[in-house]
Amino acid sequence: MPKIVHFEIPVDDPQRATTFYHDVLGWEFSQYGEAPYWLVRAGAEAEPGADGALVGREDLHRGPVVIAGVTNIDDTLSRASDRGGKVIQGKLPIPGMGWSAYVRDPEGNTIGFFQQDSAAAPQ
Repeated sequence: MPKIVHFEIPVDDPQRATTFYHDVLGWEFSQYGEAPYWLVRAGAEAEPGADGALVGREDLHRGPVVIAGVTNIDDTLSRASDRGGKVIQGKLPIPGMGWSAYVRDPEGNTIGFFQQDSAAAPQ
């Protein structure tokens, strides 16, 4: 059964957001690539819970998004579509890490899926 393995919080002002979350929760941040994406270390590795990211606000990220870890992203996307979900970002590689995709559920919420795969690369 998939668990939440990551979260993404949309932001308009990254400096304001990183300052807020650092001062309030002690989270640590690091820029990931060139995109408006800042990885969040939300506690020690041995602690329960997921780490996440702050992302630039856009249509995909209108509100916070949780990411479920799945064993087969293609099957998961197919099941989501068959049950009334709408794929809003299909399977994309995160090179060296895995595959991601996003679906809007029948209630209008966005949920992400992530499949670990160290061989993931653009096709």
